[in-house]
Amino acid sequence: MKCVVCKQAVTRPGKATVTLERDGITLVTRGVPARVCPNCGEEYMDEGITGRLLQAAEEAARAGVQVAIREYVAV
Repeated sequence: MKCVVCKQAVTRPGKATVTLERDGITLVTRGVPARVCPNCGEEYMDEGITGRLLQAAEEAARAGVQVAIREYVAV
């Protein structure tokens, strides 16, 4: 897909680091599969992966986690 931010390059498969913050909780997930623009670096995740990241953040919040750094694990 062509990058919607810079409109200069086609995205490539890669990995991203995603930081989610809400209500004093910070969850960093490394190694998330993404499409990455080689020109500007913009990262795009598909809907399923985004859902898993949000679910992990909800679980961390319920467990009382304030800060966590995790590696993405595909199911």
